[in-house]
Amino acid sequence: MITIGDIKLPEFPFLLAPMEDVSDPPFRRLCKMHGADLMYSEFISSEGLIRDAMKSRKKLDIFDYERPVGIQIFGGDEEAMSLSAKIVETVQPDLVDINFGCPVKKVACKGAGAGVLKDVDLMVRLTRAVVQSTHLPVTVKTRLGWDDSSINIDEVAERLQDVGIQALTIHARTRSQMYKGHSDWTHIARIKNNPRIKIPIFGNGDIDSPEKAKKYKETYGIDGIMIGRAAIGNPWIFSQIKHYLKTGEILPAPTLYQRIEAVKNHAQWSVEWKGVRNGLLEMRQHYSNYFRGIPNFKVHKAHLLSALSLEELNWVFTSILE
Repeated sequence: MITIGDIKLPEFPFLLAPMEDVSDPPFRRLCKMHGADLMYSEFISSEGLIRDAMKSRKKLDIFDYERPVGIQIFGGDEEAMSLSAKIVETVQPDLVDINFGCPVKKVACKGAGAGVLKDVDLMVRLTRAVVQSTHLPVTVKTRLGWDDSSINIDEVAERLQDVGIQALTIHARTRSQMYKGHSDWTHIARIKNNPRIKIPIFGNGDIDSPEKAKKYKETYGIDGIMIGRAAIGNPWIFSQIKHYLKTGEILPAPTLYQRIEAVKNHAQWSVEWKGVRNGLLEMRQHYSNYFRGIPNFKVHKAHLLSALSLEELNWVFTSILE
């Protein structure tokens, strides 16, 4: 059994990655239904929380059915990170996660996310500020380093463990790689095999099939796997991987009916959480992913995108099945 503070996870857990504009409560609920063991919120700006920004505050919404769930924060200022950790604690998540891995320019080039990898001393100070500001377990998600010439994950893992984090997730790319190129899990294996490291080490990057999950589990010896982009439009990936690890059998792809049921649930929960207009507008980014590979889907896509109510959406689903 893997433990993070008082959180007890399965022997080899699967985590849903924090993804901006994706891993909100409706999507997390779907992934929980299909086998995700631990989930994280979209990342939240520490500065936004302190300013009481509506979008940041909305991301603090969590629900008992999705537990255990962590809230992820990011920032480059110690005081702001400390204050935001205290704010996060008020909504009683199961843990607080720090994002030291986001590679996008608007975050990394402002000294937050993966940008902090350029200054390990600052990373340690930010982490210590959060650990000392909350009674919740604190975890970190990060990358190998800024670029190939500055891979510093060995130092990062040891020093962050020393200031009190209770688990570490490593995306096996550098910041300069963004989401391209090959993810190199040998670095994650080296961290896991470091006798100084006692906390759980989770791997992230390129896991998009049951076969690959099994191979990486056996090859790199990590404590669990975090899945991000491969779960978008495919919440079944968690149950598919678990079934394969248990039985060696590849489950069939979800049927058209199963895909529609998933989208209907996703849309219903999105509307309940965000309201009809915002809920359906934000669902538009998901349709192509849910119906990827379905013949003649383009015929129906325009109708899905123009639906302004759940009733209209259900009419389109009915026509797809006919």
